[in-house]
Amino acid sequence: MPVRIRAKQRYQDSVTPTDLNVETDILNLSDQTDDFILEGYISLQNLASGDQVVIKVYLAVDGTNQVLSDKMTFSDVQEIPVVRIPALTLPYNAKPRITITQTAGTTLKSFPYAIIIQIMEVI
Repeated sequence: MPVRIRAKQRYQDSVTPTDLNVETDILNLSDQTDDFILEGYISLQNLASGDQVVIKVYLAVDGTNQVLSDKMTFSDVQEIPVVRIPALTLPYNAKPRITITQTAGTTLKSFPYAIIIQIMEVI
């Protein structure tokens, strides 16, 4: 059974947490029309010495409850500032959520991101 990409959705913007230790959504999707591939990038280019952030990825493996799937912590200036969210092939009801939390620093930072969702179909 051949599968192809039926549709593509782009999410590209930046997000700034409202305060330290506030988990802030980068992406929070509901059910899609079919299974899909998610891949993305988050830039930590604005981190400075003394800053720390936590990036979390949640998935609803049961199709209902978003649970933690991945957690990454970054501190200070990054030599390679772009964090890759690797391609995830997900069922239509995986409800992915990607968040960022700034846990340290004297100034709240802005975090640019680019995420692509490719919705599949059987032909």
